[in-house]
Amino acid sequence: MTTASPAPAGSRLRVEGMSVRFHLPDATVHAVTDAHFEVTQGACLTLVGESGCGKSVMAHALMGLLPGNATVTGSARLETGAASPVELIGAPERLLARTVRGRRIGLIPQSPAAHLTPVRTARSQITEALRELGSSETADDLAARAGLRPADLDLYPHQLSGGMAQRVVNAIALAGDPWLVIADEPTSGLDRPLVEVTMAELRRLADEGRAVLLITHDLRAAEQVADHVAVMYAGRVVSLAPAKEFFAAPRHPYAVGLLDALPSRRFTAIPGQPPELTNLPRGCAFRPRCTRAGAACELVPEMSAGHSRVACHHPVESHAAR
Repeated sequence: MTTASPAPAGSRLRVEGMSVRFHLPDATVHAVTDAHFEVTQGACLTLVGESGCGKSVMAHALMGLLPGNATVTGSARLETGAASPVELIGAPERLLARTVRGRRIGLIPQSPAAHLTPVRTARSQITEALRELGSSETADDLAARAGLRPADLDLYPHQLSGGMAQRVVNAIALAGDPWLVIADEPTSGLDRPLVEVTMAELRRLADEGRAVLLITHDLRAAEQVADHVAVMYAGRVVSLAPAKEFFAAPRHPYAVGLLDALPSRRFTAIPGQPPELTNLPRGCAFRPRCTRAGAACELVPEMSAGHSRVACHHPVESHAAR
């Protein structure tokens, strides 16, 4: 099996103050607000949170794949060693299409079978991706890297199992040998054994020298692969911590609630519902559901400094894993 080409030392994606707004005729959707994080070479950052919190919007904003009614502000810089940084936000479509998508950033989309052309074999779709990206690899080479057998490539999408379809879109995402891979809910619809296989493959990509941004609501999957965990709530990153610290001692009350909802822990749901992104509450958006909320929470909390960062007026200072 061939391995990834090493990225230049110090390669990273650095996101600072990213916000995304969708402008509707009668409302504005605050999909992402003032996001700050880094994805570094050889590591996996996992972005978690309930459905609708803005995780997938973040991925599509980084790739320049949002609809025309979206406004994206802030900065998202690709830094690859000595090469000049590439600013993704506001970059022209020509630059994104010719030098970023597939070449510097590979996207593994949700619902892999839905992203494959039903009347073409897996081989023809992988071969097309290799040709468009100017790669000298063959479909068989790329399939081997993604854990597929050559015979699998001659199947049509409807003949592929969920796990095989996942590997095909993984192969397409790797066709241009990108150093950053964004995996957007790659385990949706997969049974647990296939989830574990998919996570192992993402972990291998990071260990080979790529950077991985995993977007998921599956905390069990995140624990298998993450080096750091970022938690989103109502469009904001409210917690950012090393994975071991996050799973052992989460500091944000929302993160505590996410982990306590796992069957292996308290199996207790967070009361209430997330707010509508067109009608966010004043101050901390989690305040209406939080048992620790106080008067200070009527102001938006700033992200703290330090090793384990949290945006909360009343963080949990010691919360042992349960």
